Amino acid sequence: MVRGNRAVLRNGIAYAPSNAPDSVKHAIWAVNTICRRPYVWGGGHGSFHDYGYDCSGAVSFALHYAGLLNQPIPSSDFLRYGERGRGRWLTIYSRHGHVFATIAGLRFDTTDLRYGGDVGPRWHLDGRDSWGFQARHPVGL
Repeated sequence: MVRGNRAVLRNGIAYAPSNAPDSVKHAIWAVNTICRRPYVWGGGHGSFHDYGYDCSGAVSFALHYAGLLNQPIPSSDFLRYGERGRGRWLTIYSRHGHVFATIAGLRFDTTDLRYGGDVGPRWHLDGRDSWGFQARHPVGL
């Protein structure tokens, strides 16, 4: 862990902030275990544990280990997940066909905006244009 309210990214591994709620810390630690896995369409939907993940399978994985989701859901279902707007610790950005999240200040996404294409679950320091996405957050986070 690191001090404060923002996660820190070092060599592709996210370090959870000490002030974050336990659910956020658990999501960060769990996501670290699937980072660098390949992008697989439909990955993470049959089971939370898979060879590779698509966008909604990866975000579902993070929410599951935060204690906020019992089964994986497709990207369009995230349009109705939680409450509208950005959360303090965790925000899900969803549109038909894609979903990504920010967790304690880091972007968790399967798309590499620098090089293009779907690469699989990764942490990113840079943000992403959220035009066309709906921001949602889990209640209380």
